[in-house]
Amino acid sequence: MLPPLLSKSAQPAELALSLRLLIGMALLSLAPALLMMLTSFTRIIIILSFLRSALGTQQTPPNAVLIGLALFLTAFVMHPTWDKINKDALEPYMAGKLGYAEALNRGEKPLRQFMFSQTREKDIALFIRMSRIPRPRDQGGTPTYVLIPAFVISELKSAFQIGFVLYLPFMVIDIVVASILMSMGMMMLPPTMIALPFKILLFVMIDGWHLIAQSIVLSFG
Repeated sequence: MLPPLLSKSAQPAELALSLRLLIGMALLSLAPALLMMLTSFTRIIIILSFLRSALGTQQTPPNAVLIGLALFLTAFVMHPTWDKINKDALEPYMAGKLGYAEALNRGEKPLRQFMFSQTREKDIALFIRMSRIPRPRDQGGTPTYVLIPAFVISELKSAFQIGFVLYLPFMVIDIVVASILMSMGMMMLPPTMIALPFKILLFVMIDGWHLIAQSIVLSFG
């Protein structure tokens, strides 16, 4: 038996309302994936994970702390985009000045602009070629379903590049400590155990968290 709003006797307005509710519920279930894939969260959390691995501190900071920091940095980076979506689409829609389709279209534009600013042309061209659609003349002609995967792999590349740079100074410390231990004949002593305090000391002395937060935010400039 069909629900009242989806029955044959339902009015078109009731059907439209029911469909909107279903779409809204579906979007809410996809909210975590949308947060990770359509914002700066992916790059930030990968960089922080690389940092923890480079330090060699195992589970310190814990995952909950890294994810929380990544969420707040994501909110900071995405604030101009979200503010524009709120002013251009959400507020007029809530005030009844815009229809649902027009509000969705306006709300999509700032997010697409952010993704285009962080996506390499090479990655966009790859997915356009694989989707076998005509080459668009401008950004407006690029479908969103093409832009999203291109944005994601661009973010992954940027995160891995920054992660590699983060690894270098800590890797040098590991090499130096391992060389000193070998020269002293202490080959049975794990180099990581000796190098860890020096890596933490270096990170604290250079005010590492300040530099990491600054580098992450500026990488989206």
